[in-house]
Formats: sequence, structure tokens, C-alpha cells
Amino acid sequence: MTKNDSTLIKEYHLNLHQPDKAQFVIHDLKAYLKEHPGDTTKPHIHSFYQVIWFKSGNGQHYVDFKAYDVFKNAIFFIAKNQVHYFDQHTDYEGYLIHFSELFLGHSDQGIDFLVKCSLFNSPYQTPSCCVGHGIAHMLEGHIGQIKEELGNGRGQFGHEDLLRTYLKSFLIQVQRRKNEFERREGKLPFTMDEKRMQLIQFINLVEKNYTKGYSVVEYAERMHISTRTLSDLTNQTLNKTPSQIIQERVVLEAQRMLVHSNFNVNQIGYHLGFEDPSYFVKYFKKHTGLSPSIFRKIIS
Repeated sequence: MTKNDSTLIKEYHLNLHQPDKAQFVIHDLKAYLKEHPGDTTKPHIHSFYQVIWFKSGNGQHYVDFKAYDVFKNAIFFIAKNQVHYFDQHTDYEGYLIHFSELFLGHSDQGIDFLVKCSLFNSPYQTPSCCVGHGIAHMLEGHIGQIKEELGNGRGQFGHEDLLRTYLKSFLIQVQRRKNEFERREGKLPFTMDEKRMQLIQFINLVEKNYTKGYSVVEYAERMHISTRTLSDLTNQTLNKTPSQIIQERVVLEAQRMLVHSNFNVNQIGYHLGFEDPSYFVKYFKKHTGLSPSIFRKIIS
């Protein structure tokens, strides 16, 4: 990799992770989509978390290049640095909330809260759920409290604390409803037990090291567990092998860079740890069915 390539990659990450000035914002969804038609319908990445509540409307929403159905009272949870975009519909009614971990709590408190719930912390689960009619009025109440505090509480004592409490209440109610639906479907709801903690540890390790070409053995060693234990863990919780998870993260980053950078295919391959650009092309095509150049042309 040349010095110039290294500089480009550094700038790419700075652009992705540059924090938004506003730590907490709520938008009327219909108005937001009408104001930003060009931006919202193209694949994009945020440096914050988003909650998108589709109170009405039908269509599709795209998260990490996969299409998911939009229906009445569907809520989508977009983690920071996830690629997402809207379809061409502008008749959706609802709300769009964005916030940072820092807003949820200083130090590690915000991250700790996000880890305890399963709405954002796994890229391997469906990024949406349906709240139904049962708690819609309750969530609407929290939205009303947020809007009231944003309008009249600025500069007053405990302003951010109240907003933080209302947002957490909103997320907790959605998490409870999600757990309820999973029980009905015979699934075990998310609980922060030892296996979940190990899974999050593995996902975080992959997130930090996926460009280094580590093997499953090396990841297991860093977690101080056997490869068999690691394989059992991912198979039982995600129905995937550790290798699949590593491969999917590499491919996802390649997709993100093809859409959100001006790097050529060789530069992207080098950044992701491929010394041979032709092998990177074969690797990408094997996992997506498209060459990197064709993928860039179709998505962009």
C-alpha cells in the first residue's frame, strides 16, 4: 500500500466517524423524507444511532444492502456505521430519532445500556420489529414528552437528564415488546448471560481485527477458549460458523467502501488485508455473486 493510499483510508475513517454536532435529534419522518429526497434514498452511513418508527405506510427499507418490509408500526434500529436507505415512498408517517452513546450516558454508561438491550448490538439479527397496537400509545407518550422538553426545557435544570430518561423509557418498552414477540415465536429472548457476553466479545474482536486476516484459532486464543467452544457459541446463538462471521464482516466493509469512498478496487483490497487484488475480487464475487466494480455500479 502506498503512502497516498494510507492517507485516503485515514480520511475515509475520519469521514465515517466524525461525530454529529447534535447528540440527540427527533424528526417528523414524512417532513424529513420530503426535505432530503436525494440523500435518504441513497446508501449512507451515520456516526450515530437511529430509531425509525414507521407509524403508517408500506414499502421497503434497506439495511446493509438487504431489503426489509416496512409496515404499520414497524420500528427499525440502525446502529452507527450501518449502511441504510429509504425507498422512493414519501407518504410514510412516523418519527426518526438519532442519538449517540455519549448522550445516553457519559463514560461507558451509554455503551453499557446499548449492550444490555438487543436492539442495536448485533449486526446478525433482523434490524426491525413490530410494536403492534399494544404499546403504540405509550411510545407516542414518550415522543410527546421528548418534543415538549426539546421545545420548552432547553437551558433549564436537568434538561438532558430528562431527555435521556424519556429516550431510555422508549427503548425499554420496545425491547420488552420485542422479547414478548420472540417468546410467542418460541425463541429465547435476549438475556445478557455468559454466552451472550462471549458472543459480543467475539463480535467486538472481529470488528477490531477483521482486516488482519486472523484465523478462527487466533480469535479463540484471544478469548481464552477453544475453537470448539467458539464454534458452538456462534452456531447456537447465530446459526453461523465463526468463519462465516469473519467473512461477512470483511465483505460488508468492502461493500461500504465501494459505496462511500472513491478508492479503486485494488486500494480497497489492500485495506482489507488482501495482498493480491485478484484474490480480493474472487473473494468478493464468491460471497456476493457480483464483482466489486459491478456492485459499485449497481448500488451507486
